[in-house]
Amino acid sequence: MKSLVLSVDRNTWESTTGYTLESVADPELNEKTNPADAEAALIEPIYAGVCGTDKGIWYRKAFRDPILKFLEKDGVGYRIAGHEMVGRITALGSKAEARSSYKIGDIVSAESHLYCGICNACLVGNFHVCENERIIGVTADGVFAERTKLPVNVLWPTDIEKICPEIAAIQEPFGNAVHACIPFDGSDLRGCSVVVFGCGTIGLFSILIAQELGARQIIGVEPNPKNQKLAKACGADIVLEPSEVNPKTIQSLTGGTGADYCLEMSGHPISLQNAIKVSGNGSHIVLFGLSTSDLVVPNFQSFILQGKSIHAVIGRKIFTTWKRVKKLLEDKSNGIQEKIWKVILEEGKGSIVNLKDFRADDWEDRMQRYAKILVKIS
Repeated sequence: MKSLVLSVDRNTWESTTGYTLESVADPELNEKTNPADAEAALIEPIYAGVCGTDKGIWYRKAFRDPILKFLEKDGVGYRIAGHEMVGRITALGSKAEARSSYKIGDIVSAESHLYCGICNACLVGNFHVCENERIIGVTADGVFAERTKLPVNVLWPTDIEKICPEIAAIQEPFGNAVHACIPFDGSDLRGCSVVVFGCGTIGLFSILIAQELGARQIIGVEPNPKNQKLAKACGADIVLEPSEVNPKTIQSLTGGTGADYCLEMSGHPISLQNAIKVSGNGSHIVLFGLSTSDLVVPNFQSFILQGKSIHAVIGRKIFTTWKRVKKLLEDKSNGIQEKIWKVILEEGKGSIVNLKDFRADDWEDRMQRYAKILVKIS
């Protein structure tokens, strides 16, 4: 089968970029050699999404150690990339249908975190931070392929009559934004001022979601001119350059109170500091963007006395967040699907590439030009 693969080892990580289109062996269900296949499914992806993780791996700037560790552990020389998809089930393990109610022909999306179910985090319901997790397309083979194999416990049933296939393929990253906007039980954006630091794809999703959840004001912070326009088209009331962000400016825009919610989506150290500084009393600072730098809380005493809270968000709550994704996307009255298609995916005009037509230079160009690109696989 045709697949986009990352073929790399410790000697070539620094000297290579990109993926390659290769013919590789089809995945199979073989319960004799791998008992876990009894609860797995074979899937033919229809569309797959390209995300920031894929870009980071493309340029060899992210996930070096876990990728190399599991390539060596699995004794293989390549990793099939990609973790966002919608596809059709073509085969099921002997226990899969009874355990999950899925059947051949069902359309599904997938949670990208493969969880063990037995570690301490899983036992208390925090499957998204499983201590033994693997990540599809990173430490386990992914979905940029004509066929893929996944455990049924990470599959999510999807009605493509209600969520169009192109958007159904990106429920997983949309779920990141839902989790960021609702980081804990009882989160409520109604009547709140929200500042989104970083208006890349997840930031744009967050603007759409915050608007639907009743935020009274949404302020974007973004240096890229194209993304500034996209943020406004998604519903941001105003978009600032990072250099314009300071407590005085945000207070003047929020009626003197400061931001109620700051969503830090960029991972830039300055944005982390600014998110803390411009937030108001009793506010919430949500950290989603990844950064290897240290987080220093400025004026720590005031931070405590003002009752601010910091929340680190990773992935999606399985499957609480997915239920919220379903509700938001299937409700056509809120216009979220329409805006994702028209604004973020640009109606597929250049943002969709066929797997069989993959060329590294074309792929790299599209990643630079579009907020989100999709791979059409079948």
